[in-house]
Amino acid sequence: MTEFTIGQGHEDVGKQMLKHDDLVGTEQSKTEENSQAAIQTAESVACPFCGSPNDSGSVFCLSCGKPLSMGACPNCGNEMDPDADFCEVCHHYVKVDVCSFCGAQLSGTEAYCPECGSPRGGIVCPTCHTLNDFAFCKQCGAPLTEEAQLLIAEMSSHPEYQEMMQLAREYEELQMKLPYSSERDLVRDQMNFKLRERVLSLLAKDRGQSDEQIVIEPTKRMSKEELQHQKEEKIEALTRLLESMATPAQPSPVKARNYAMALKPVGVKMAWVCNYKGAMHSSPCGCAKPQLGGKWILLGKNIKKEIKDDKS
Repeated sequence: MTEFTIGQGHEDVGKQMLKHDDLVGTEQSKTEENSQAAIQTAESVACPFCGSPNDSGSVFCLSCGKPLSMGACPNCGNEMDPDADFCEVCHHYVKVDVCSFCGAQLSGTEAYCPECGSPRGGIVCPTCHTLNDFAFCKQCGAPLTEEAQLLIAEMSSHPEYQEMMQLAREYEELQMKLPYSSERDLVRDQMNFKLRERVLSLLAKDRGQSDEQIVIEPTKRMSKEELQHQKEEKIEALTRLLESMATPAQPSPVKARNYAMALKPVGVKMAWVCNYKGAMHSSPCGCAKPQLGGKWILLGKNIKKEIKDDKS
């Protein structure tokens, strides 16, 4: 039989009581921590985009930076980000305290902006007669304010802009060319060129001119493969330039919108891809948050259906 002394018995009981007290204290601590966590969870706001908890007073998520609550468009009532100045549902500019043409602060009651003089009701484009809320026409891209014209003049002095415009013109010329589909087409072009040269030579002699004064540009028709190759070269070069001249993020959506519109090459079918949603717009005039930046891209065939329609 195992023998126990009285002292040993009291000592074992004491140890058991201490262990019990430690367990009780640990459980109480866990309960308190869980209660505090539950209170914090109840008071926190979960981000609707990434699910991260945020303080109830936070406006933007600490993890992903997106707004924790959506505002409502004062015109149509649809949800929109609280820091957006344009509703992509009803296509209306919604900031009454900021001029949509220059970005100046307003009291909200002026008929004209005291900074740039633009009317609060919009400007009708003199070229295509479209009503616009912004400094550039959303339809044809024409500058509608003095600031817009000065911005284009400033851009035009940059070598990268000049190169981009030259590439855009060359690409548009290639778009207008018709390739020959057979050797017969090529022979016919050569015969037409010789006939034209002969007719112009006879007319020149009737006027007393010499043959040296006759200048005839030969038709630069090429094969379908050669034409496509030249187009691809222009597209690659133009794409690299557009990438390097992408609209950077900046605080003012109005300034960002004007900067992007001033960069658009004239006469080329393009779309603007925003950094806000990665959506493809016909221009930054249809984007709710152009201040996040974006870039122009060339449009190919059957790609217009991917553009978000930003016309009312």
